[in-house]
Amino acid sequence: MRVLTPQAVVQIEQDAFREGVSADSLMETAGLGMADAIRQFFPNPGVCLAVFGKGHNGGDALVTARILSERGWKTLLFPAFPSDQLAPLTAQKWDAAGRCETPPLQALESWTPDPSVPLILLDGLLGVGAKGPLQGQILGACKAINSLRQRSHARVFALDLPTGLNALTGQIHSEDAVVADFTLTVAFGKTGLLADQAIRNVGRIALIPLPPLSKRSEPDAEQEIATPLNLSPLWKRRSNDLHKGDCGRVALVAGGLGCLGAAALCARGALRSGAGLVTLWIPEPLYSAAAPIMPAECMVRPYQHLSEVLDSHPDALAVGPGIGVDHPRQILTLIRDFPGPAVLDADALTILSQHPGNLLHHCEGPRLLTPHPGEMERMVPGALQKSRKDVVLEFTRRHPVTLLLKGARTLVGTAGKPLSYNTTGNPGMASGGMGDVLTGVCAGLLAQGVDCHDAARLGAWLCGRSAEAVIASNQRSEESLLASDVADSLGQAFESLRSSAF
Repeated sequence: MRVLTPQAVVQIEQDAFREGVSADSLMETAGLGMADAIRQFFPNPGVCLAVFGKGHNGGDALVTARILSERGWKTLLFPAFPSDQLAPLTAQKWDAAGRCETPPLQALESWTPDPSVPLILLDGLLGVGAKGPLQGQILGACKAINSLRQRSHARVFALDLPTGLNALTGQIHSEDAVVADFTLTVAFGKTGLLADQAIRNVGRIALIPLPPLSKRSEPDAEQEIATPLNLSPLWKRRSNDLHKGDCGRVALVAGGLGCLGAAALCARGALRSGAGLVTLWIPEPLYSAAAPIMPAECMVRPYQHLSEVLDSHPDALAVGPGIGVDHPRQILTLIRDFPGPAVLDADALTILSQHPGNLLHHCEGPRLLTPHPGEMERMVPGALQKSRKDVVLEFTRRHPVTLLLKGARTLVGTAGKPLSYNTTGNPGMASGGMGDVLTGVCAGLLAQGVDCHDAARLGAWLCGRSAEAVIASNQRSEESLLASDVADSLGQAFESLRSSAF
C-alpha cells in the first residue's frame, strides 16, 4: 500500500471532508479496524488502558476502546486533558464510551497488572500533524506509558504513529517518545514510520484500511508497505486437479560440517511453502550424517561435484545456508549457470563478496539475494553507515537482481519496482536459523512460479506472520521462539494472507 507524507495525508482528508465524507464516519471505521487488528494479535480478551489526547487521534483511541469493551475487554480510559479541552468529536466519543472506567492519569504510574491476562496500552495522544518537542501533560503521559511497558508484560499499540515521532522524517523528538510494540497506521503508510531510526519506537506496522481516503490516492511508483491487500492477489487458490509436479521442484545446496541444521531448516521452509518436491544436495562425505535429520518429505542426494545439481533440472534453486566457503569455484559456477530462479544466501553471499566482479550480470536466470546487514557489509563495504533504503536502491541500480535486506524492517528492492517494506515479525525472530527458513520459503515460492520480487515480499511477510501466530497462540514467547516453530506454523500465515489479516 502507498506511503505518503503527513502533509499529503492531511490534504486527502481535507478533500474528502469538502466532498461530504464525515470525520465521524472515518473515526468509527478506523476504530473498528484498530480493534480488529488488536484482536488478531491478542485473540483472548484482556485489559485495555487507553491513554488519549484532545484531538482526533484521541477520538480514534476512544472508539477503539469502546469496541474492545463491547467485545469482552476490560477497558479503562486515561485522559491527558480535562473534558472541556477536548475537540468536539473527541468529546462525543468519550461520552459514547461512558461505560468504561476513567481513572486519573496518575493512576497509570502505579498500575499493577494481572499477569494472567493480556494487557495492552493504546497511545492516542497525538496524530500526524503534531510537531515539536513533547511537553506538559503529553510528556507525562508518554513517560507513564513507557514506564508501565518496561515494568510489565504490557504491549503498546500506537494509533497512526507513536507520540513523539516525526511523521515525516522519523526523527524522535524526545527520549520519552512512546515506544510501541505495534503501530496501527490508518489508510496509508507514513514516511516517518519507515525510517531506520524509527524502528525501535514503531514496532510492527499494521495498515488499517480506510476506503474513503485510500481510493483517493494513485499507486506510488517508489515505495510501498507489504500488506495482505497487495500480497494476497499474488497467491492463487490451488486447482482441484493439481499434482506435485505442478507445484515445482526445489534444489537446495545447503549444509556443511557443523551446519547441517541450516539445511534441515531450509528444507522445512521449502516444504511448508507448498513446493511439490524438495531435494537437498549434500557433499558425499556428509550424506550419512545429513540424511537422518532431514524432514522425511525431503529427498537427500549426495554429490561429488555441483554440476550434478544442474543436471537434475530443478525449477528453483537455493544456495548457501551452512555450506562453508571451501569450494568457491563450484559455487560461483552454479550461481552463474543455473537457468532458473535462485535464492542466494549466507555462505553463497560471502563467496560472492570474496570474488567481486560482474558475475551477477551474467547469470542465466533471475537471482534473489537475501543478506543480513553483516553480509551486506561484506558485499558493499560501508553499507552499515548508510540508510537501509539507500543501500537497497543503490545495489539494485547496479545489479540486475532482487535484494531482500533482512532486519527488523526487511526491505525488498528490484530495479523498476517499488521498494517494499515488510510489516510482519517480532523480536522473537532475533535468533539463529530464521534466515534459513526464509531462504527455503522463497525457493519454494519461486518453484511455484512466483517471480523473485514477489517471492521475496511474500516470503518475508509469511515468515514474520508465522512468528506472530505462534506467539498469539501462546505456544511460545519471544524468548523461546525457534526457527523451526516459524517453519511449522507457516500454514497459519497462509491462512492470514487469504483472510486479508493485518
